[in-house]
Amino acid sequence: MSGPEAVMAAAVFGGGIWLLSPIARAMAERLRPRHDDAGRQHELAAKVERLQQDMLELEERLDFAERLLSKQRESARLGPS
Repeated sequence: MSGPEAVMAAAVFGGGIWLLSPIARAMAERLRPRHDDAGRQHELAAKVERLQQDMLELEERLDFAERLLSKQRESARLGPS
């Protein structure tokens, strides 16, 4: 590579870096975790835990209802005592 070509290559690469560095900085800033993200994560974890508790309660209620229905069907099959 001759002198003028090397200068042109350095100018192109330097200009590219100069133009792209703010974009790279902005992307890095968006990827960096923030304190409010940690609070949001804690809030979502609490909601998931609440939903799990609700699911457990619903499963217990469904189990109870199924047991009542099976008792009712069983007594209907046996007839009056």
